[in-house]
Amino acid sequence: MTALREYTVAGALMSYGPSYADRCRRAADFVHQIVNGAKPGDLPVQQPTRVALVINLNTANALGLDLPPSFLANADEVIG
Repeated sequence: MTALREYTVAGALMSYGPSYADRCRRAADFVHQIVNGAKPGDLPVQQPTRVALVINLNTANALGLDLPPSFLANADEVIG
């Protein structure tokens, strides 16, 4: 279990967490605002607005796990 989708794509069983790409885009927006004169202390703290459940079915099969269809149906992405 991991928090990053990228690890699940690389072979982890599953991940549940915010999008790494979205976090990078948000950081770039902060940098843009600071470069354009915003004071870092005046910028709001932001929390992730969406988390995703990603399951690697190939890894589950290799581990001999039989995941319930209802669990797979609730996943945001199923790999394999």
